[in-house]
Amino acid sequence: MPALQRLRADHAPAVLAFEEANRAFFAASVPDRGDAYFTDFPARHAALLAEQETGVCHFHVLVAEDTGEVLGRFNLLDVSDGAAELGFRLAEKATGRGLATATVHHLFGLCRTTYALTTLRARASLANAASRTVLRHTGFVATGEEVLLNGERGLEFVRELGAGHREA
Repeated sequence: MPALQRLRADHAPAVLAFEEANRAFFAASVPDRGDAYFTDFPARHAALLAEQETGVCHFHVLVAEDTGEVLGRFNLLDVSDGAAELGFRLAEKATGRGLATATVHHLFGLCRTTYALTTLRARASLANAASRTVLRHTGFVATGEEVLLNGERGLEFVRELGAGHREA
């Protein structure tokens, strides 16, 4: 089973390889990051680590135990007043096995015990059926509010993490 790890400096080569290998796959359902993302990756990775140190965001990678390959990214963004926004992406070759759903469920425990979060928000484009499915399978509820994600129509979701919620 892959391991969810907090983002570290030594993850940079594997994260870049993950993003490059899956660029076309991701672009089919979310806006492309653009060439500058890849060109400036070392500085971007360092900036994420600095941001994580402030406690405003918590970045995680899903790492294959046998190879150290990054299979996914699971991020908690804009942490404030017990709430954060969840963002995630999974490598094409890792899809269809329930890894995203299992990892989001695992992340709920970290949200409660490590990050003191009680509410998660998420957004998914209408073109990204897989992410919307993961959100529904993990107890997120659509708020009914439509959002724009880099010019793409999407939906907003919310998930309460109170003590009364049990994980599957």
